[in-house]
Amino acid sequence: MEARRVLVSGCVQGVGFRYFVVDEARALGLAGFVRNLRDGRVEAEVSGPADKVEALIAACRRGPPGSRVDGVEIAAASAAVLLEPFEIRRDG
Repeated sequence: MEARRVLVSGCVQGVGFRYFVVDEARALGLAGFVRNLRDGRVEAEVSGPADKVEALIAACRRGPPGSRVDGVEIAAASAAVLLEPFEIRRDG
């Protein structure tokens, strides 16, 4: 089990980025959440098998049509808080 915090910058709000991440994460069977941040970035915390987490990170680097990803920062996250099905949370 691997848990990661992913911060995505660029044109990632107002373009369906969170919904894209939720769809990808659920298809991969991952737990966690995604939300918009006030500084214009999108944050995701995700947990699951390492290969599936890496697949979601790759999807975040690509983004949905209409988005532009300028940067992706990855850090460790606590898997203990990421046991629920993947969801969109209110802006942070």
